[in-house]
Amino acid sequence: MHQWFFSYNGQSTGPLDQAQAVAQAARNPNGFCWREGFAEWIPIAACAELRPAGAPMPAPVAPPRPPAGVPARADVIDYTIHGEDMQFVEIELDPGESAVAEAGAMMYKDAVVGMETIFGDGNQNDSGGFMGKLVGAGKRLLTGESLFTTVFSHTGASGKAKVAFAAPYPGTIVPMTLGNYGGTIIAQKDSFLCAARGVQIGIFFQKKVMTALFGGEGFIMQKLTGDGLVFVHAGGTIMERELAPGERLDVDTGCIVAMTSTVNFDVKPVGGVKSMLFGGEGVFLATVTGPGKVWIQSLPFSRMAGRMMQAAYQQGGSRGEGSVLGGLGGILSGDRSF
Repeated sequence: MHQWFFSYNGQSTGPLDQAQAVAQAARNPNGFCWREGFAEWIPIAACAELRPAGAPMPAPVAPPRPPAGVPARADVIDYTIHGEDMQFVEIELDPGESAVAEAGAMMYKDAVVGMETIFGDGNQNDSGGFMGKLVGAGKRLLTGESLFTTVFSHTGASGKAKVAFAAPYPGTIVPMTLGNYGGTIIAQKDSFLCAARGVQIGIFFQKKVMTALFGGEGFIMQKLTGDGLVFVHAGGTIMERELAPGERLDVDTGCIVAMTSTVNFDVKPVGGVKSMLFGGEGVFLATVTGPGKVWIQSLPFSRMAGRMMQAAYQQGGSRGEGSVLGGLGGILSGDRSF
């Protein structure tokens, strides 16, 4: 069970178990809550896990819009994350608001929500015209994503509308308000799920050759910029770590989901020859050095896919099982039927 923490006017309380947290939220919903797996404190009123069954969701208070003359910001959207292991995020849109998502990520939408597939990252503030959109599409192609994104817009004149996006494999959806992290997050190239319109999805080039080759992320990562909400998907359970200046953390390659732009990302040898050959961690470890924040996943998709490939039956027997009987051994052991 999760342990919950609450914050009211800067004063924190906790940890509380699920029942205590629901009771506390009912007594005073005018604060913020956090549990393991949340990237940041969220309004208690926006947390579906803390509402009693059947209770209506109070209207959240939206941040103020920028004054006239200030460049347009990302849309201010409301959201609820559902589920534990197989999560999806439900986004609530006001008239005229939009969300941008990867092609194929949508789970469902209200009829009043319109869809438009476009080049690039859906940044409506791009003044570069067609060439600007073409450059944005090229950046997405370099990060391994589709040339297209889909923009979901509330086309009605009044009321609220909802659209939901599902994670592609078991794990955790992490909401991040980019304005809280200096306006930039560097993420692994397949982690972006969806965002408020106005968030830009660009590329980050890893200039260190050794880090690019052995750091688990390649030469190109995603660069998410803006001030709005972005939703990143991580495999398994997410852990966030705030690093002090000069503080270093050694991480298995592939387990880094995202980091702030102030974090230094590098690699180091895992140890001696015996550790490299028989330690099971490969030849290099990724290192992240503060100051800044880093998000780490417990189950990279590459690791899960590798285990599935090992367990898959190949001609002559299952790989990694070492059975001299091949398929017959699987039948005798109960792992396989005729």
